[in-house]
Order: sequence, then structure tokens, then C-alpha cells
Amino acid sequence: MAQVLRQLPQITDPNILVGTNTADDAAVYKVNDSLAIVQSVDYFTPVVDDPYTFGLITAANSLSDLYAMGAQPLFALNIVGFPSKKLSMDVLAEILKGGAAKAAEAGISVIGGHTIDDPEPKYGMVVTAVINPSQVVTNAGAKAGDMLVLTKPLGLGIITTAMKKALPAKKLWLKQLRS
Repeated sequence: MAQVLRQLPQITDPNILVGTNTADDAAVYKVNDSLAIVQSVDYFTPVVDDPYTFGLITAANSLSDLYAMGAQPLFALNIVGFPSKKLSMDVLAEILKGGAAKAAEAGISVIGGHTIDDPEPKYGMVVTAVINPSQVVTNAGAKAGDMLVLTKPLGLGIITTAMKKALPAKKLWLKQLRS
């Protein structure tokens, strides 16, 4: 990805505190000396057979990018790719309910979003947060001796994707996609 990003125009706006130059999963834009906006977008294909649980997991993943930077989420937007001709809209409703439940747990609302027809279901969120610019935590700020807290095993995404490809789905909504 770095090879692709190097081909884009250099960012020169001095208010961009975190942009494409680090390996962070969110961007930070300074509004003034005491306020910065933090924003992230994240989405993926189903990693579990239950649509509601998929929504919960995906929303938690989207929120975690902001929490990792020390930011306070304000609201979220859904981003959805969904095979409306192959799957029931009830499946989509369950995915969105799971996402909304996790957002509510974080004390925020999902206030909009965008959906496209897609051969494979995808779900995620754009999450907007705020932080004091002097308190932003970034990947680039790590120093030798800092404590690293892992909330799940490293490589779990690769393992989950491999399992998803190798094992038949237990639930009808994913079986419908494979037929």
C-alpha cells in the first residue's frame, strides 16, 4: 500500500496531524488548539455465520481504531455492500441491528450511511470522533520500552479468512451466496 500512496500528491495542510504517512487506521485533523477530528472507515466480509454477530464484530472493529488513538467517538455511518437478489433483506437488517447495538454500547448513534448492491456482503462503518490535538496516540509515537496490549492474537484476520474459505457455512444466509 505504501508503494501506491507514494504516487499520490503530498499532503501539505498543516492541520493534518495524522494522514497517510503513518500506519494508523484513522486520520486526525486539527480544528483548533484544543480540538481535532478523528475519522476512520473500516469494513469487511462476514467472519461469522450469524448476521447480528457479524454486525457487532464489525462495528467494534471500526470503533477500536478511534479508541486506539485515545479519541472519543461522536457518531457513525454505515457502509454496506449487499447481494439483494441473493439474500433476504432480513439478513441486512440483522447486520445493521448488530452494528447499531455496538454503537449504542459506545454511546453513539449511527446517523446514516451508504449501501450498494454487491455480489458478496460487506459491512463496516465510518466513525467520527474528537480529541485534544496534544493527546493523540499514534503508531508512529511508539518507543522502545512502551507496553503493547494485544486484544486478540496476531494474525487472526488471516486465520479467519482462511477458515471462511475452507469451511462450509452453517447458516443459510452464507450458504445462499455459495450456491
